[in-house]
Amino acid sequence: MSFRILQCAAAIGVGCLFSSPSFSAVSEAFPQIQPLAASSLVLDIAHAGQRLVAVGERGHVLVLNDTWQQVPTPTSAQLTKVFFLNEKLGWAVGHDATILHTQDGGQTWSLQMQSSEIEKPFLDVLFLNEQDGMAIGAYGLFYRTHDGGKTWAEEFHEELLAEEDVSYLAELKNSDQAAYLTERASLLPHFNRMIVLNDGRLLLVGELGLVAVSADKGQTFTRTGFDYDGSMFNAIQLQDAVYVMGLRGHVFKADLSLGQWDEIEMPVQSSINGALVSSDTSLYLVGNAGVVIQLNQDDSASIVTRRQGENLVSIAKDNQGNVWLSGSQGLLTLKP
Repeated sequence: MSFRILQCAAAIGVGCLFSSPSFSAVSEAFPQIQPLAASSLVLDIAHAGQRLVAVGERGHVLVLNDTWQQVPTPTSAQLTKVFFLNEKLGWAVGHDATILHTQDGGQTWSLQMQSSEIEKPFLDVLFLNEQDGMAIGAYGLFYRTHDGGKTWAEEFHEELLAEEDVSYLAELKNSDQAAYLTERASLLPHFNRMIVLNDGRLLLVGELGLVAVSADKGQTFTRTGFDYDGSMFNAIQLQDAVYVMGLRGHVFKADLSLGQWDEIEMPVQSSINGALVSSDTSLYLVGNAGVVIQLNQDDSASIVTRRQGENLVSIAKDNQGNVWLSGSQGLLTLKP
């Protein structure tokens, strides 16, 4: 897939401002409810209060009541991530810079942003409160809202560029602003995941060994002392430890200073995509080649199960204690 930056008529550096479209402006009808949606690609699961909501290909959103049921959405773009601030308010993001919003726990969705011109997917979304949120994605895609998603403004986080790219862009901006915008669109790494640590700081992980922290709600980020140049796909906190995980089974652990990252020996080399706190002392990790791994606080890791022929992306526990997995073959439960 090719990506290119959205060209704005606005002043350079301010970014693009998107307002929520009306449904009359949406060119496609609601996707037809698919009877096999729960068995097709599902990329994320999140808690909406006491129930779970999952998202995936073709704009599919599924809600778990007694069973998984698909609900209509105003897009057929692939959805990559879903986040709930509470049992009612949630957002889902995906390809074509799509952002959806629900105010009723995932039963109905409205379109807040979508642009085929951007040609970049959002890969994560995070809200700090009902008004302030961020959506992040490929090649440094970063949008922020201060009004609950009614409008979204683009940001460019130059502080996460390589040092040589900072000087290169500065020279280009003064000589050729069109080329500056084009080059700027591909120099930042993919932003894959952003979480809130227990002390309120934000942790951002991504491509090319990106592990950065923000103490000002994502206005600026500082790279941590992370010494690995592979992609990190997820992050999670367990008590006073922070874990990041990603390509080829690489998992690293640090204390809350984030100053030193120690690699944990894993029983597989499959990429790790998702994580769940399973107890006060252990995590579940899921990844490619259908692996489910239990990781303990003493850094011992063991394979719980392996489902050959499928990739697992996300994991969550429902209010009955059932552990749900999602991935290339849809939604399934983790058997004890």
